[in-house]
Amino acid sequence: MNMQTYSALALHGFRRSGENVYRPQCEHCDECVPIRVVVDAFKASRSQKRTWARNSDLQVRQVAPVYNEKHFELYKRYIATRHSSGEMAYDDPAQYTSFLTSDWAQTVFVEFWLEQKLVAVAIVDELQSGLSAVYSFFDPDLPQRSLGVYAVLWEIEEARRRKLPWVFLGYWIKDCKKMSYKAQYRPAEGFRHAIWEALDI
Repeated sequence: MNMQTYSALALHGFRRSGENVYRPQCEHCDECVPIRVVVDAFKASRSQKRTWARNSDLQVRQVAPVYNEKHFELYKRYIATRHSSGEMAYDDPAQYTSFLTSDWAQTVFVEFWLEQKLVAVAIVDELQSGLSAVYSFFDPDLPQRSLGVYAVLWEIEEARRRKLPWVFLGYWIKDCKKMSYKAQYRPAEGFRHAIWEALDI
């Protein structure tokens, strides 16, 4: 596996988790829909515009995809309040690192700082045709900032700056609350029946 191959697979709905590249395929179910934001056509909603403005005081830094104790401490706080019983609740640094990074992937960790405090981290893969949002975590004590939303908005703006056409958000499941938020970034396309098509939500 390499980034050229992964970039091609992403165009067919595949996703990276650690070293693995996968796409769900169940015999009698197609609810997991790969979703991507059309960058040039994206228009922020009123709520998203407010979130963008609310976080204009944050500093953004892009750093190498290596283990960082500050990142890990923030991740553990986030997981404890959001996904403590989920499959991504890793409390071991090695498991955490292997979940987010890969030897062959072109990945960047995007830090969001409020003065001297790290408040969010977004893990992003740099594909040939766009950015892939691998994962993000943020300070659970700052719900008013909607930092998860802000991270996606930043990724869309960064893709626009780089003149990349898409931001890949992974899998969208319409009736799953934890994944349904992805359809709020419009226009979006879903990969169904071997083609990308506009999501009619």
